[in-house]
Amino acid sequence: MGAPKKPLLLILLIFSDFFVCEILAGGVTKEEAKQLRDEVREMFYHAFDGYMKHAFPRDELKPLSCGGEDTLGGYALTLIDSLDTLALLGDRERFATSVEWIGKNLRFDINKTVSVFETTIRVLGGLLSAHLIASDYNTGMRIPSYDDELLHLAEDLARRMLPAFDTPTGIPFGSVNLMHGVDENESKITSTAGGGTLTLEFGVLSRLTNDPIFEQVTKNAVRGLWARRSRINLVGAHIDVFTGEWTQKDAGIGTSIDSFYEYLLKAYLLFGDEEYLFIFQEAYRAAMLYLYNDPWYVEVNMNSAALVWPLFNSLQAFWPGLQVLAGDIEPAIRTHAAFFSVWKRYGFTPEGFNLATFNVQQGQKSYPLRPELIESTYWLYKATRNPRFLDAGRDMLASLQYGARCTCGYCHISDVEFHQQEDHMESFFLAETVKYLWLLFDLAAGPDNLVENGPYKYTFSTEGHLLPATPQISLVSEHCSYLGAYCRSSNLRQETYSSDSARDSTDTNNSGSFTDTDSTNSLLGSSFRKSSPSGLIKGFCPGLSHGQRYGISYVASEGSLEDESSSATQVAVVQDSPVLVISNYSSNSPPSDVDEDPNHCEEPKEDQGLSLLEFEAPRIVNETHGDVIEG
Repeated sequence: MGAPKKPLLLILLIFSDFFVCEILAGGVTKEEAKQLRDEVREMFYHAFDGYMKHAFPRDELKPLSCGGEDTLGGYALTLIDSLDTLALLGDRERFATSVEWIGKNLRFDINKTVSVFETTIRVLGGLLSAHLIASDYNTGMRIPSYDDELLHLAEDLARRMLPAFDTPTGIPFGSVNLMHGVDENESKITSTAGGGTLTLEFGVLSRLTNDPIFEQVTKNAVRGLWARRSRINLVGAHIDVFTGEWTQKDAGIGTSIDSFYEYLLKAYLLFGDEEYLFIFQEAYRAAMLYLYNDPWYVEVNMNSAALVWPLFNSLQAFWPGLQVLAGDIEPAIRTHAAFFSVWKRYGFTPEGFNLATFNVQQGQKSYPLRPELIESTYWLYKATRNPRFLDAGRDMLASLQYGARCTCGYCHISDVEFHQQEDHMESFFLAETVKYLWLLFDLAAGPDNLVENGPYKYTFSTEGHLLPATPQISLVSEHCSYLGAYCRSSNLRQETYSSDSARDSTDTNNSGSFTDTDSTNSLLGSSFRKSSPSGLIKGFCPGLSHGQRYGISYVASEGSLEDESSSATQVAVVQDSPVLVISNYSSNSPPSDVDEDPNHCEEPKEDQGLSLLEFEAPRIVNETHGDVIEG
């Protein structure tokens, strides 16, 4: 069963020193960082102006021929996707003009069949992010004449997508007609990412409209997917939304699955809902155990963990950035170095790179201006301040300028080996690729932007849209796991904390540990329980185990199953959050079952830079492939 992994591991040992080399710091100075930031700003306007002049109001720009094309719904997709980038750059005039045009002219009562996933992350997310910026004085970008037009459009769009969720499993159809609902001939097969990457946008909409339906349907979709995980906590790539049967059982962190993992953690960070945290902990442990071949990630059978595809997929490049948010820095640094070495070799990352041959995968030679590697570079620099990541950003900027820039914008690269340009520019180039590059160099130059200096902490959607942790969004459900949470005084638990053995007997779902109980208890004294003016209690509330709360169980998949042996898990120290995202794990043994006490809340501490969870990652392999950077 494990035999197919051995050749890959041997190849990795032979070539790792050659391929995953030390990235030499070229020394980007603060002054150079300012110049690079300004160059990225010019890059944005070259593409944005090209779109507005030659393609608007069509969806996307054809940058070689200077034309436009409708690729999603024919409703100015690139403009919607670019709104919060305009705000981030401080362009008040164009932001206000664009918001006003969209509010007056955009309508969704059209006979168009659209992707639920793409429409959610690009259009719904773009509208919500721009609404939250335009309606709030605290952002410095409030539009005086704005009257929630984008929010009304977002609600209308989301309601038109609700019929897609009417399935026996709760997992939505992949497409929906905005006027007529789901077509009777619509495919019943959807991807894991397509069904599990809707929670942020729909959840924010529920909080802004006080209508829980949007959050409920997307949460049920996540539950429907997770309930059908394998016994080793892996999910496949495609599933039948009616029967719940997996139609593609390849598990990985790339194509068709990637943002499922991303939204588990980000939904917890934004909403404070520990159900998402629990699922993320279990899913992440399984991914690191069965998919991680340091520093690469492979695809395996979701039931047996047998290797099926030794491939670096370009969508995997988001993973180091997600690991930063989870606090697992050391493997993120090594994996980023490996992924960036592919970029250095070709000038771009191809859609597929074969880890057995160390060549571009046949049929996957393109680079469609994807942002994922740049996104991870930004997060790693933000967490470590190591100049190697600035150097990587400078190299990627140079590649885009010299290889992808064309007459009216930036072109897809159809072949990374020969740098052949293609006449297409995805809207996410302006929503994500340019945004993360600009944020990287602005951070190095001395940040002065909404994300770094604004009134809120922001969660980036998978499309790079800015979703702020405002009280209306993040405190609405009074989750005790959220910083500063309040609990109803009538529910205050009077008894002391239960013992470990008592918790063992009640933890029916073998959940991961959310808190460091000892350190939390030492922080919570009698003075911690203070009545608030609203009659709520700041502190800890009564709680059930995860299994009792949510009734989540898995549906065993057919196929070979692997027994999991338990091992001791040491809880990491949490610096400025009361929860633990990642427990220490061993690469040689399955994740262990640990106790959960969901009843603790901790006073928020003074912000110490990145609001990340500290995690002391275990040393999995020899560290000669990259320096360990103390954050």
